[in-house]
Amino acid sequence: MNPRPARHARRARLPSLLLAALACSAALLGGCQRQEAGQGATGGQETQTLRIGKQFGIVYLVLDVAEARGLIEQQAKAEGLNLKVESRQLSGGSAINDALLGGAIDIAGAGTGPLFTIWDRTRGRQEVRGVASLGNFPYQLVSTSDTVRSIDDLGAQDRIAVPAVGVSVQSRILEYASAQRWGQDKALKLDAQQVALPHPDAAAAIISGGSEITAHFSTPPYQQQELARNRKAHVILDSYQVLGGPSSATVLYATAKFRQDNPKVYHAFLAGLDEAARFITAHPEEAAELFVQRNPGSDKAQVLEILRDEQVQFKIAPENTLGLGKFMQQVGAIKQAPTAVGDYFFDDPLIAGGS
Repeated sequence: MNPRPARHARRARLPSLLLAALACSAALLGGCQRQEAGQGATGGQETQTLRIGKQFGIVYLVLDVAEARGLIEQQAKAEGLNLKVESRQLSGGSAINDALLGGAIDIAGAGTGPLFTIWDRTRGRQEVRGVASLGNFPYQLVSTSDTVRSIDDLGAQDRIAVPAVGVSVQSRILEYASAQRWGQDKALKLDAQQVALPHPDAAAAIISGGSEITAHFSTPPYQQQELARNRKAHVILDSYQVLGGPSSATVLYATAKFRQDNPKVYHAFLAGLDEAARFITAHPEEAAELFVQRNPGSDKAQVLEILRDEQVQFKIAPENTLGLGKFMQQVGAIKQAPTAVGDYFFDDPLIAGGS
């Protein structure tokens, strides 16, 4: 066997290997961190399909408007990406969190309660944090019982519908209210009376009556529908009362890996949301019409009234969320105590100043 051809081949490869090494060195010395269009921070291709998990109600209107008007795709196109946006409707924070951690969705939409739960659960692993708020909405606990005027009056026979018992933001706010009323050792006093039910089903039960459901901790527009269609329905608790003012009850969140691997998609998503929030504020009638189209049977006048309510604010920076997180740690619902919004929300100029 003649070794010369092998030695010659090795010598022939040396110049190309040397050139490659010199090119890499030059890139390092020059601080070159350029990425190909559509590539993520790790050099891989950014996702071409953005999958968003959401739930029910007007609280998701920012997402609905962004999707209907193609705002996220437009922002992605400006970044040189051809992005497809898909939304998947689920019910309850547990289902949303499972879908996110299971890889079925890229961005999750749920209450601040589920955000704190998954943030605490994934610290040092998937590192889930908030991406944006969907706005400020008062959530109301509606009862149909003549003898119930506050949570003090709720008896053992009352059944309270929430999206997810002990996980959803409604469930957590009710625990927070219980702690404020009876002390932290009684924070879970009403958990046994909660029933997991999607908002549309719970609203139907309240409106029709005759079921075991006698109360529903709801969201717009379901709480307004209940109050308008059942003369016995009345409000016994308001989330703004418990949280001390306007607050972001519903938020969006994702894993650190998704944000790192898809910086352009992430920016396009936030920019599209911001544009949608500003559109709703400037054009409430068009936004109301869009909601009615997507939710047949909705009363446009009622939806428009909600959008124009001064207590309802469409903005993507979180507001007044820290208190609930601190409470959840104090009662053992999460292990880590949040000290600032930056602990559980990713930094971004579009949500700067959040609280």
